[in-house]
Amino acid sequence: MAEKSMMPARRYRPGFLTGNGGMDPFRSLHRQMDRLFSEFSQDLHWPRFEHGAEMAMPLVDVAETDDGLTVTAELPGMEEKDIEVDLTQNVLTLKGEKKAETEEKKADYHFRERSYGSFARSVAVPFDVDPDTVQAAFSKGVLTITLPRPAEAKRTTRKIEVKPAG
Repeated sequence: MAEKSMMPARRYRPGFLTGNGGMDPFRSLHRQMDRLFSEFSQDLHWPRFEHGAEMAMPLVDVAETDDGLTVTAELPGMEEKDIEVDLTQNVLTLKGEKKAETEEKKADYHFRERSYGSFARSVAVPFDVDPDTVQAAFSKGVLTITLPRPAEAKRTTRKIEVKPAG
């Protein structure tokens, strides 16, 4: 009776040598794509708020009531002069730009850091708004925009009774 080899049979597994001794072409492509994205992301410089929080998209809350729409945006460290609010064809757009610069000098070192960034957020308004009635207030880094609903667009709600089937 012939003895069995104690060596395990070679099976194809991704990332290992293929049965014919060559490298898996898909594994090679995967490594090249990983390297490409890694090198690409190292060269990106994202706009930031000071202390590292991202500037690209501020947090925005939208609340709809019977009286209208309230939009609240968190814009820490910004000033009124750096914020622009537009209402065009029932689309509310918030735009802003922040420029922050810090400098620190001590006896044995000099440190300066700058960050610049801008953002734009748009919100669709589900009803026609008279631009003269829109109000915007900015306090302690929070922008609150109130868009009143016109009288002809007031929501009417009717309660519908739910009955058991059968």
